[in-house]
Amino acid sequence: MRPRICVVQFPGVNCEYETARALEKADMDAAIMRWNEPLEAYEKFDGFVLPGGFSYQDRVRAGAMAATDEVMEVIAGQAAGGKPVLGICNGAQVLVEAGLVPGLERGKVEMALAPNSGMGRGGYYCNWVYLKVSCAPAKTAATYGLEPGEILPVPIAHGEGRFTSCLEELFDSLEAGEQIVFKYCHEAGAPAESFPENPNGSERMAAAISNPAGNVVAMMPHPERCVYMRQVPGELPGRWGERRIAARYSAGAMEEDGPGARIFRSMRKYIEGKS
Repeated sequence: MRPRICVVQFPGVNCEYETARALEKADMDAAIMRWNEPLEAYEKFDGFVLPGGFSYQDRVRAGAMAATDEVMEVIAGQAAGGKPVLGICNGAQVLVEAGLVPGLERGKVEMALAPNSGMGRGGYYCNWVYLKVSCAPAKTAATYGLEPGEILPVPIAHGEGRFTSCLEELFDSLEAGEQIVFKYCHEAGAPAESFPENPNGSERMAAAISNPAGNVVAMMPHPERCVYMRQVPGELPGRWGERRIAARYSAGAMEEDGPGARIFRSMRKYIEGKS
């Protein structure tokens, strides 16, 4: 039976339909659910995705208002029971503001996704970046089907994506607990210590962070925007760009999995492996 995944539609998000398509491509059934549906309706799903966009117009701080919605209490309870929750871009901001990531102390906001800075550029930025698996793949719902140290090109598009914290030694704890899921890197995997490879100045080059159990993952890049080979630019350096060029004359090849599909297929494998 295919896993059933809830895509939570807060007011102002704009990636719910492409996220649902990405889940369907990964052999899961997706249902877009508005934030104000009866709360018991959310309990029937096998997992959740909080998509990108600008929930509540990013008033106060990105994700801050959506984090206080009643549905987040339900999702927190489902996550505590082991169900996977993936927050993408604005969804990542919601998870951080709700205290689900890094989740060392439930409900406590322990970090921020601060405005892009520190790498020669601030403000909204969109481009392709490279991500390197930086935890044991079997640990998290976003990496369950990936290889150790695997590198994936994925697009980013955000103005507030810098993982940071005022808590001393927090990132040491996250490193030790393998909660930094993906790190920004160069094409061949070298650490991304400067802009543009590290697009926002995130501490420890973090592109995605999980809770201690690994079933809740907040990631700033947009894997739903590269689930098909046709979405990969041919000029992209590395094997994915080469595969895109090789596929250009075949409609079937253009519909094959792009790099982002590997993350959604990991979510499916995680559900199947934990059931």
